Amino acid sequence: MSDSLQLTIVGLGRMGANIARRISRHVDPATPVNISVFDVSPETVKTLAAEGFTGLSSLADLKKYNNAAHPQIVWVMVPAEVTAETIKKVAEHLEAGATIIDGGNTFYRDDIHNADWLRELGINFVDVGTSGGVFGLARGYSLMIGGDKPVVDRLTPIFEALAPGFEAAERTPGNEGAPSTAEKGYYHCGPVGSGHYVKMVHNGIEYGAMAAYAEGLNLLNTTRNGIKHPTYVGAHNETKYDLNMSEISEVWRRGSVVASWLLDLTAQAYVEDPELDGYKGSVSDSGEGRWTVQTAIDAGVPANVLSASLMGRFTSRVNDLYANKVLSAMRMKFGGHVEPKK
Repeated sequence: MSDSLQLTIVGLGRMGANIARRISRHVDPATPVNISVFDVSPETVKTLAAEGFTGLSSLADLKKYNNAAHPQIVWVMVPAEVTAETIKKVAEHLEAGATIIDGGNTFYRDDIHNADWLRELGINFVDVGTSGGVFGLARGYSLMIGGDKPVVDRLTPIFEALAPGFEAAERTPGNEGAPSTAEKGYYHCGPVGSGHYVKMVHNGIEYGAMAAYAEGLNLLNTTRNGIKHPTYVGAHNETKYDLNMSEISEVWRRGSVVASWLLDLTAQAYVEDPELDGYKGSVSDSGEGRWTVQTAIDAGVPANVLSASLMGRFTSRVNDLYANKVLSAMRMKFGGHVEPKK
């Protein structure tokens, strides 16, 4: 179709493959999108090809779609550590007028650098902060977009297909008239870098929200074993409740001010594993949390909760064991405090 968009998804991991599927299933027939796919795993490409997508055997196959009248679009969805390298390899096979979308979690300052050198080749660059994870295929993706407006506007059929849509949430009281794109689930935040900047802070907030749930539920769980109150004068100097963590997460999901999708997922985890025995409790961190805290430092803006939640992830990996040994040693030396027996 001469008026269709030509899109290639590069990187078919946890999100890339589902992005291709979501677009193909929800795109408006009036604005069709032809989708090809590529991954470093030929087997993964073969799987998607069996579903009807055009599989590329190498990035060099991108040259087949170079068309000055209808410039192609390449959505790069690979791990952050290989994103810059992948963008360079993709650009080698594109002509002026093409657009590269970085849908991964790239530091927004790196977006600006990538856009600058791609501009010298006549290639457009758009950064898209993409939230939705493995559930995006069914629920849709929340998209935070950075780039030049004419370039972003041309990509509207892709964003419309990926986003959850207006019906995904009740309308905010006071909003009237035709729904904005943000109300549909995608928002052009501004120039290059702004999409990933907003997504970076989004992920920092995610760290804080997750930490708050985890700390609260940990306190409730501790109460099941009993909490002594040595300074409390009276007969009842212990708090001990046989709490059902699964039921607590369920009751909070209904009518509570702390209800959220994160809580929905927590409740699901409790149903599957009531004591969470299948989890080690070692929590990794991705770049976004660190970048958010560093940016807050650069801006001189307080980010107490976000910073603490990042440090909590470091603690979960027992990275503070040596520090705790030093503390124990100091207490022993200045006060004769002996470590309690476990």
